[in-house]
Amino acid sequence: MNLIFLGPPGAGKGTQAKVLEEKFGYRQISTGDILRRHVAEGTPLGVEAKGYMSRGDLVPDELILRMMDGELEQSSDVILDGFPRNVAQATALDELLARKKRNAVAVLFDVDRDVLTDRLTGRWTHPGSGRTYHAKNNPPKVPEIDDVTGEPLVQRPDDAEETVKNRLAVYDEQTAPLIAYYDDPGDSRLARVDALAPIEKVSRQLIDFVRSHPNGAA
Repeated sequence: MNLIFLGPPGAGKGTQAKVLEEKFGYRQISTGDILRRHVAEGTPLGVEAKGYMSRGDLVPDELILRMMDGELEQSSDVILDGFPRNVAQATALDELLARKKRNAVAVLFDVDRDVLTDRLTGRWTHPGSGRTYHAKNNPPKVPEIDDVTGEPLVQRPDDAEETVKNRLAVYDEQTAPLIAYYDDPGDSRLARVDALAPIEKVSRQLIDFVRSHPNGAA
């Protein structure tokens, strides 16, 4: 069973994808990672994508879907993170999966916006390892210093408060309509998890969902 993770930035999708990778052998597919890899390797798709990117244009959905087609051939169970971003992409993805006789279920990471904003704006990162801390919820032993290396932590530009608000506004406008698409009353393919619960409880929600789904893992 393929999973589509939906939710605003900072909802914990990446963290939970790793849990399911380790537990069930899922492979997380990020559109950004695919694009960067194709461009770096100079594949025909990468060369085509680089032309758009160098002009500052969005890479067309059709090109992204061709890349996604290749990724789906390599793995039976994947987690899509960052794709689809809108209903048009979701429709095209459904058509692609249907041709492959595969199904997908969307998982919505439910969050309260005020809490999420606080979570993001308090986040600090160790650049070398990607370790993250939070000024309130998971502070380092020494403020702004990594516990392991003693090196300075940084706050990413996209975690600044104004940037966070803009990112959430973009999410609402472009991506939130996917919730309605996958939660069609006649054929709902949407599961919800409480993404503000402790990480271990979120993981348990997802593991139980995958195990209980007719097409899920054992």
